[in-house]
Amino acid sequence: MSQISEYFRSIFFPNLGITLRNIGDHINIGSFEVRFYGIIIMIGFLLAYVLVTNEAKRTKQNPEMYLDFILILIIPAILGARLYYILFRLDQYIVQGDVGATLKAMLNIRGGGLAIYGGIIAGVITAVIFCKVRKVSFVLMADTATFGILIGQILGRFGNFFNREAFGAYTNSKMAMAIPLDYYRSDGNLDYLERTGVITQKMLDNVVNIDGMDCITVHPTFLYESLWNLMLLVFLFIYRKHKKFKGEFALIYVGGYGLGRFIVEGLRSDSLMIGNTGIKVSQVLALVCFVTAVVLLVINYVRCAKRGWPAAVMGDAAGTEVKISGECDPADTEVETSGEADAAGTEVETSGGSDDAGEKKER
Repeated sequence: MSQISEYFRSIFFPNLGITLRNIGDHINIGSFEVRFYGIIIMIGFLLAYVLVTNEAKRTKQNPEMYLDFILILIIPAILGARLYYILFRLDQYIVQGDVGATLKAMLNIRGGGLAIYGGIIAGVITAVIFCKVRKVSFVLMADTATFGILIGQILGRFGNFFNREAFGAYTNSKMAMAIPLDYYRSDGNLDYLERTGVITQKMLDNVVNIDGMDCITVHPTFLYESLWNLMLLVFLFIYRKHKKFKGEFALIYVGGYGLGRFIVEGLRSDSLMIGNTGIKVSQVLALVCFVTAVVLLVINYVRCAKRGWPAAVMGDAAGTEVKISGECDPADTEVETSGEADAAGTEVETSGGSDDAGEKKER
């Protein structure tokens, strides 16, 4: 980049008195440009592996299985995140009469354009298939993977920070983040961002001058979401010794993330929309996730309470019946019901570790 564009790469938090100078979005290795976004994604995968394998060891599962899964997951997750984003921004990528240019634009992820929901959906599909092949419990794996998903999301949002994207509407609040307009001019993106409403008229009407630079002041929604996910992760670490049933961590994550995302998405100016309805697709999905998770949590807590917290039953994503055990002690001892209890509650069998297919379960 030119010296001028380096000058405009400052980011300010004026009401907090914080100035961050020369924040780039890539590094150069020889003549090859490596984007920070991609570096952060890979660091996220590595830290996810560390957390997930530690949780697997704690719950007596085979940690090597999760290494296999993460290696398998990388490509589907990135493709899913990209396809989801493209689906709701087709007009941005289709070049009329030029299939080659269209495909090139769709495959170019170096400048961003990944949607976390798409990555999670692809991850769930991959996990269901993986669990079927390996004959392991999907819900137990989901609980374990939750720790990795959260650390990936916590770090991933900082990719948006380096790209100066996924920010919120105009604000002059204590947390306001100021970005020089000439950063976008130097990259040639300002007209596009104004035309698509990412940079709104209200932002332009309230431009502030900092160090001789005209800046928009916006909500740092990347930071809000990252901090929310950090709180979820800390809560799960504190709560994990009190786990009541398999699938509980996954449901807490789905509900907690859904609630936070619904609120944060309401502040963003670059949201993906459902057609021309003006309805934010991420808010709809977030609300569905929150309501569904809360309902399932309540149902399972009630079932567990009625049975003295032994076990409950819930269907997995493939529609099969999965035993959900009441893991109440620090050693994660399982107590599973392998038959339906009669009216007197007498017909209850316990198993120490076999799943529905009779295969040895990895715990």
